[in-house]
Amino acid sequence: MTDDTSPWLVVGLGNPGGEYAGNRHNVGFMVADLLAERMGARFKAHKSRAQVVEGRVGPPGPASRRVVIAKPMSFMNLSGGPVTALRDFYKVPVSHVVAVHDELDIDYGALRLKIGGGDNGHNGLKSITKSLGADYCRVRFGIGRPPGRMDVAAFVLKDFSAAERRELDYFVDRAADAVETLIADGLERAQGTYNS
Repeated sequence: MTDDTSPWLVVGLGNPGGEYAGNRHNVGFMVADLLAERMGARFKAHKSRAQVVEGRVGPPGPASRRVVIAKPMSFMNLSGGPVTALRDFYKVPVSHVVAVHDELDIDYGALRLKIGGGDNGHNGLKSITKSLGADYCRVRFGIGRPPGRMDVAAFVLKDFSAAERRELDYFVDRAADAVETLIADGLERAQGTYNS
């Protein structure tokens, strides 16, 4: 069991570069950006091939938790390298690593929080699990399934549709709330509130 003073590492998964910024696959970056904004902090380059922000989550005082928000600057399928380097650098227990990622098997905007489990074909999770094992937390952000016979890879690398974008800010905000609740109050409380 980890002690409460151990830092947390929240990894938003995505692909670096402007052409990917609005993609469904980059929703993890969107949540990470909002969390950093809430901390009033700017991302800085880290030697682990990631951009990071350090801050605190939770009520001011001894109950607040030290948190590192990170966006790996490798491509999605190589996320494990930067995540492992960050985990080692900040001495974060695996149970305090949180991956925020897009999830095909959940309806758009719905959230599921869990610890452990498979990668469900998600290349970012596959890479992290290969490096860390599976016992890290996941905040799964539903993007739904591609319409008709559209290829899954093409679907996740497309921007959110105009209809989806109308609600995207609300859903990203809710996902950021879920991450903060997970860190401040624990997985069970966060699941009870956000697992829709």
